[in-house]
Amino acid sequence: MSDFYSGFWDWYVAIITLISVIGCAIFLKSQSKSHVKLLPNGEPESTAHVWDGDLREFQHPLPRWWVVLFYLTVVFGLGYLTLFPGLGTRYKGVLQWTSARELQAENRVADARFGPIFDAYLKQDLAAVAADPRARQIGQRIFLNSCSMCHGSDARGARGFPNLTDEIWIWGGTPEAIETTITEGREAVMPPQGEAVGTHEDALDVANYVMSLSGTVHDAGRAARGQEKFAAICSACHGADAKGNQQLGAANLTASVKTYGNSLNAVLDAIEHGHHGVMPAHKDVLTPAQIHLVAAYVYGLSHAAGAPAAAQSGGALAAR
Repeated sequence: MSDFYSGFWDWYVAIITLISVIGCAIFLKSQSKSHVKLLPNGEPESTAHVWDGDLREFQHPLPRWWVVLFYLTVVFGLGYLTLFPGLGTRYKGVLQWTSARELQAENRVADARFGPIFDAYLKQDLAAVAADPRARQIGQRIFLNSCSMCHGSDARGARGFPNLTDEIWIWGGTPEAIETTITEGREAVMPPQGEAVGTHEDALDVANYVMSLSGTVHDAGRAARGQEKFAAICSACHGADAKGNQQLGAANLTASVKTYGNSLNAVLDAIEHGHHGVMPAHKDVLTPAQIHLVAAYVYGLSHAAGAPAAAQSGGALAAR
């Protein structure tokens, strides 16, 4: 969008805004004067608009209280434009206000109030924090503010966004792995393999073999033919046993749950066209203590209190 920006738009915004506000004042003044003419019989001249036979419209001015109220809105508008940056980017306003500085000020107030509470949890083991009801409540609120737009308010995800309430982890479900995922982000790429596999029919064979790995309904004949292609092309990332590789973010294909869909068509689409899953880093959005708390909350969603972290199981490409 910056390619389309020029100084013209600053002037455009400023001129249109001022003309609109001042024009409202001029129009208001013109309509607040009485233009009623009296007829020889002493009655005021009407506009010739008549309803119900005898209900006529006259040229009366606006009520005085209404006029004063409208003038106050004009004065308020001019005062606002003087104090705040409402006339393009060239004029910053008398108060030099910016939304970024207001956010920073609010964050400072919040840090002073909640920082000591968060820091106390930062010193504790993540699994212990996950078992603390109050800490999990705090972590849930951070999750709802920062993570729910992708993973859902119930953390069960959607197509392309992992379900965080099960034991299926692409990058590992240990406390350390979860915290690293939130802090640094993840990027998982399943490159298109349509050409490498061969024809569409060959890709369909491989898709059926992948379906067979999790015991899902498949064509046994096609699966048998696809096994060789899988071993030659796909096993480099997913492993000879198809259980994936956490270091690469390669999914365990022996599990029935797949982030991009469990159907044959979804698997076929992943093989032919690939997927690119990105989990953005939150180290510049959340403090280390906040990351620790939300990681504890996520960990607690799929691990019972005191239970060991599960090893990677199923799923498809996703930044989890």
